[in-house]
Amino acid sequence: MKKVVAMGELLIDFIPKQKGVSLSDVTEFTRMPGGAPANVVATVSKLGGHSGFIGQVGKDAFGDFLIDTLNKVNVDTTFLYQSDLAKTALAFVSLKLDGQREFIFYREPSADQLFTSAQLNPEALDHVIFHFCSVSLSEHPVKQAHLDAIHIVKKQGGFVSFDPNIRLSLFKDHQAYKEVIKTVIPYADLLKISDDELEFITGIKDPSKAIQSLFIGDVKSIILTKGSQGVECFTKTNHYYVPGVKVDVKDTTGAGDAFIGAFLYQLSKDEITKDNQDEKYIQYLKFANAAAALTTTKFGAISALPSLLEINELISK
Repeated sequence: MKKVVAMGELLIDFIPKQKGVSLSDVTEFTRMPGGAPANVVATVSKLGGHSGFIGQVGKDAFGDFLIDTLNKVNVDTTFLYQSDLAKTALAFVSLKLDGQREFIFYREPSADQLFTSAQLNPEALDHVIFHFCSVSLSEHPVKQAHLDAIHIVKKQGGFVSFDPNIRLSLFKDHQAYKEVIKTVIPYADLLKISDDELEFITGIKDPSKAIQSLFIGDVKSIILTKGSQGVECFTKTNHYYVPGVKVDVKDTTGAGDAFIGAFLYQLSKDEITKDNQDEKYIQYLKFANAAAALTTTKFGAISALPSLLEINELISK
């Protein structure tokens, strides 16, 4: 089994106890661990896989809480540092009645953004499945650290997974944000993207043409998540579709992370080859789809992650 290693932001999500209320009117929040890359490796470990996280939090109570949270789900935190130069990042989340979210972030700069290339250890990136998102590609030291980490992974024979997980509110210059995303896509073996991100990144309205334009560099497969409408997966020669799973949605926070985490968990156990790709893609997509759906039935991200038993039970229904 390969190790899945994620790098990037690890933060506190403050989830409102009231749905359908603007942040200015929320009176009570619940503290939840979050951060997309961390959610992904927490998913892998909770399902029984081997995972690690590379990043940085503040040397504060929130940072202590986040490290403890990952340790409790057996994520390797050897290369998760604490800094006294900045605080742990915070995000306040507003939940609409349908479970969709809006965010306000407090992180300019936060400890995760001050992670440097000098803190990277090549041994932690040797022959791993490496996952990252675009939030950490802002103009801070962590951006160069990400680029250097990707090159180390590639040099050492690893596999790169990229989920843009776009957060426009964190970037003043949206065009520059788009361009930096486009510069790292060619290094990804697997690209996971949502339907509402597709046109922003490519500038192409036709979905099929937009998808084809993303097959550049090392990109071998593209997963397009469509919420309740299911998920599609594209290779250069094949197309796979799995319908959505109907559940009682309470909070969509972390659903996409649970999806890609569950997919990478399966991939870490058994690689997809030309001989088994038709069977494996459908199997892995169904599994990941169920994981994402179950995550939406609870509040929070890491705290809402389903077990292997729960996923298999949902698939068997």
